[in-house]
Amino acid sequence: MEYATLSNGVKMPMLGFGVYQIPPEDCERCVLDAIKVGNRLIDTAQYYNNEAAVGNAIQKSGILREDFFIVTKVWFTNDGYKKTKASIDESLAKLKTSYVDLLLIHKPVGDYYGSYRAMEDAYREGKARAIGVSSFNPKLFKKLYDFAEIKPMVNQVETHVFFQQKELHELMNRLGVKHMSWAPFAEGENGFFRNPLLTSIGKKYGKSVAQVALRFMLQSDIILIPKSTHIERMEQNFDVFDFELSDEEMKSIEMLDRDKSIFGAEYNPIMGKALYFLSELRKKFV
Repeated sequence: MEYATLSNGVKMPMLGFGVYQIPPEDCERCVLDAIKVGNRLIDTAQYYNNEAAVGNAIQKSGILREDFFIVTKVWFTNDGYKKTKASIDESLAKLKTSYVDLLLIHKPVGDYYGSYRAMEDAYREGKARAIGVSSFNPKLFKKLYDFAEIKPMVNQVETHVFFQQKELHELMNRLGVKHMSWAPFAEGENGFFRNPLLTSIGKKYGKSVAQVALRFMLQSDIILIPKSTHIERMEQNFDVFDFELSDEEMKSIEMLDRDKSIFGAEYNPIMGKALYFLSELRKKFV
């Protein structure tokens, strides 16, 4: 396994397992399979509704808690200092742990400045070994960074061969913040799994399109959490440390970048405000 060193000295695996959209009833099995394959970085979130399943799997694995790197995220309906503080304790209870290794703000929606203050307190109290954000574009990230007393250590954003986030990556490198990817396979969009360049490179190394894409991002110093519910694909996703792309291959894959999200609404502040308004309205009737 390759490791990233966060700005506070914490070591984080460069490759792990994400559980987005894995139903709670399937999540425990999937995480146990991922652990069996070798994954120790597990990424979940309050919004995924499967933190408890992740906690169960880790407890049942028989592996020491300190050998895992657990990531969770505060959802925007828990925005603001007080709600975030309470939600962190709820997440820890579900995960059956006294701390998480990385705690993130899930989206830049609502009072995320208040949420970040609560996360700074959680860090000081030992409830989080590292803190950061998710889905913050360069402008919003720099504002949050300047605001923070304890600087964010990670920004987890949509990143794949078609949206390489070069501007954001350069900014985070300059600030000493690690780049973490979600949707590393571009959700299969733009013909990802049939891409001629990735296919050609894969044939050279006896690797799949997915493995080539993961290797490209690893060599670009990007932390990865690919998801699968099938152990065979988990094994394939984890088998990316026995080959290395050449400089020429890296440059050719860089040319695939369209510098455009496949989730357009993800970075639209108006859409973010609409989501927040709808969530607040829903709470009044639930």
